[in-house]
Amino acid sequence: MKKIAIIEDDKLFHEALKRALKKAGYQVAGAFSLAQGYEVLKEHPSLLIIDRNLPDGDGLELCRKARASGGIPALFLTARDEEEEMIKAFDFGADDYLVKPFSMAVLLKHIEAILRRTGKKHEIFQYENLKIDFERKQVFRETEEVRLTAKEYKLLEILAKNKGRVLTKTMLLQQVWDAEGAFVEENTVNVTLNRLKKKIEPDPSNPIYITNLFGLGYTFGK
Repeated sequence: MKKIAIIEDDKLFHEALKRALKKAGYQVAGAFSLAQGYEVLKEHPSLLIIDRNLPDGDGLELCRKARASGGIPALFLTARDEEEEMIKAFDFGADDYLVKPFSMAVLLKHIEAILRRTGKKHEIFQYENLKIDFERKQVFRETEEVRLTAKEYKLLEILAKNKGRVLTKTMLLQQVWDAEGAFVEENTVNVTLNRLKKKIEPDPSNPIYITNLFGLGYTFGK
């Protein structure tokens, strides 16, 4: 079941949207402010329905953050019907734009169209607060993108795709470096993994993502 997040501060309108979406068979998450909207992003919904005028800021900022968090599509609901405002929303990554007032039937058709266009998109791998977009080669800790080097990303990708399995240092060398025909020392794995841990682990001294099993190798997750 697709989850749709509503970020709308008008409580009566918010409730009407919620009822209509649930009746149409969607799961619904709700937020009444920009700050609450950032929290909803962590649930990685299939679609955001965003009001431009939120009490603590412009909904465009949430749309920008959604794009950085794995390309979550966004539909704007607004009373602003000026062309420049619509263009601005699309520049920020909006997938669609509806001007109030509109009927729920029209809204549902717009939602169906967006989900149809975006539903075949790649899946996001997630473990705890870490998300990996394998197709775009992007990594996020909660909603913040983590910048990795090519080797750091490749190591993380291999470990994550083998979640729960123990990979030896030799296996990692072969898959990350030997594939390029490069000669490297075994210590290179340790150095690169340490850099990686500093970037993705909340506490590198007590890792929750990448664990070193002494004498065996490395594993991702539990």
